[in-house]
Amino acid sequence: MNAVISHEVPAHEAHTDEVHAAEAAVDAAAVDAAPDALIRVVIVDDHQIFRTGLRAELTPALDVVGEAATVDEAVTLIPAVQPDVVLLDVHLPGGLGGGGAEVLQRLVPHIPAGGTRFLALSVSDAADDVVSVIRAGARGYLTKTASGNEVIAAVGRVHAGDAVFSPRLAGFVLDAFGVSSGEIAAADDELDRLSAREQEVMRMIARGYTYKEVAAELFLSVKTIETHVSKVLRKLQLSNRHELTAWALSRRLL
Repeated sequence: MNAVISHEVPAHEAHTDEVHAAEAAVDAAAVDAAPDALIRVVIVDDHQIFRTGLRAELTPALDVVGEAATVDEAVTLIPAVQPDVVLLDVHLPGGLGGGGAEVLQRLVPHIPAGGTRFLALSVSDAADDVVSVIRAGARGYLTKTASGNEVIAAVGRVHAGDAVFSPRLAGFVLDAFGVSSGEIAAADDELDRLSAREQEVMRMIARGYTYKEVAAELFLSVKTIETHVSKVLRKLQLSNRHELTAWALSRRLL
């Protein structure tokens, strides 16, 4: 009778294989989950060189899931990939000639609450361009002088629900919505809760200045500005900069 040879794996080797398999499964899961952890972005601009450079600047901090060069391409692509944020140029060919504002007008009414948000990114700093896309539904406006890190930060803020503007562009929006720059508002109970310094910081933040820009303007540290903003939001029972801007607008404080 032939002998049956057993090929049993030693216990310690079996355990090692199980550990390696478990580690491999964890690594694979991490790779699969990594893209989902990033904010998904579509770039809409008619200049391929700019799109390529911007994609390089945004990667790997953001997940660029698509690009479009015209109004028609954008209107087709955005609903198909459903990005978190769209970086949208103001002047685009195609469609009916309305550029970025036309993209917004055609898409925003059909996007559910909490869906895709739009951040204008353009070489133009003309008041008409800024106001047209904000009226159409954009959550902010940056000029192309912004650095890659500034665009990444702005995308994060828009995704979180904030309004973002390049410095001093917010004034165009405030004027367009009937708020006179520099107008002195009658003090109310809520405003009285803020110290003079907190009111100063509040006005600058509500206008779209970054913490770093406010700190430089007031000769304070960024950490001090962050502390002031936290106190302002807490005292006014607000959640973010977007709510702060709306609060200031409603009281004609800007």
